Amino acid sequence: MASTVQLDAIDRAILKALQANGRLTNVELAQQVHLSPSACLRRVKHLEDSGVIAGYVALVNPKAVGKQGSSYTIINLERMTTQALENFERAVLASPEVLDCFYVAGNNDYLIRFAYGDAEDLERFHTQVLMQLPEIARANSMLVLRTIKRTTAFEI
Repeated sequence: MASTVQLDAIDRAILKALQANGRLTNVELAQQVHLSPSACLRRVKHLEDSGVIAGYVALVNPKAVGKQGSSYTIINLERMTTQALENFERAVLASPEVLDCFYVAGNNDYLIRFAYGDAEDLERFHTQVLMQLPEIARANSMLVLRTIKRTTAFEI
């Protein structure tokens, strides 16, 4: 999306409803935003085509699939060259266990998030995945004790 898309009140209502429940049928969505189903479908298609709606997913409960813990790790690379960044980022993209990776400004280079099942799984991730990533000088992990707020919904 090269530029910001202008959204009106109906677009915002559609986005709010879909962020709350991405499985709404078009008819249900149309009823919620007070449009005809055909007009609603056109609006949703425009939001998809313009890149405002990036995709649809099922959000998995980590505990239900054996991932009891969550960790954020601050990464500092040995050197900040284009090649080092590319090597690290390529390796992260090939690591399915890394859930998020952010290139950050400030005293650190990257922030990654991953989920783990137990202490052994956490250790395995650190030794077999994290410390095998290229170019790492330092890694500092923070284990989440309790999640206060987590959302995927943007205020529109």
